[in-house]
Amino acid sequence: MATIGRHNITQLESVEAPGAMLTHAAARSLAVLRIATGFVFLWAFLDKTFGLGFSTPTERAWINGGSPTKGFLSSLETGPFAGFFHDIAGAGWANWLFMLGLLGIGLALILGIGLRIAAVAGALMMAFMWVAEWPLASGSSNPVVDYHVIYGIAGVVVALTYAGHTWGLGRWWAKLPLVQKNRWLI
Repeated sequence: MATIGRHNITQLESVEAPGAMLTHAAARSLAVLRIATGFVFLWAFLDKTFGLGFSTPTERAWINGGSPTKGFLSSLETGPFAGFFHDIAGAGWANWLFMLGLLGIGLALILGIGLRIAAVAGALMMAFMWVAEWPLASGSSNPVVDYHVIYGIAGVVVALTYAGHTWGLGRWWAKLPLVQKNRWLI
């Protein structure tokens, strides 16, 4: 039995992750962060695909012929890469890459599988979106650390802490022979 302050602690509840020990509360908190971050990506995919009326009106939905990238990329006004982003706005390949990225990252995070790939893809997507919006000159309330940076960091944190093992399919996924042979798929 250990004593911390005036409290006697008989056992610290913990969850094992390779190379680390997390309390159950920490593991659950990371799982909530993982699922919530995944839902951010998945919701963006669903809204842009079906025009749920939040960020995308029904008439501009992808299934109704709208472009998931045209509105955002063509309206950029600042930054050294605005011209590049204007050029790719609405391009079929850009639409497909963006939407597959949103779907894949969202599902991977929610399910707790393929978190390393999701973390890299999510951080890369968020970095491109940060560069596209160029908050350094756009009058943002915080020109350096905005929601793009936070979402990118969150994806990396949940991947590095094996957050898919709690309330996700991460343990099962990690035991698959393909994943065992290719650890980068964890």
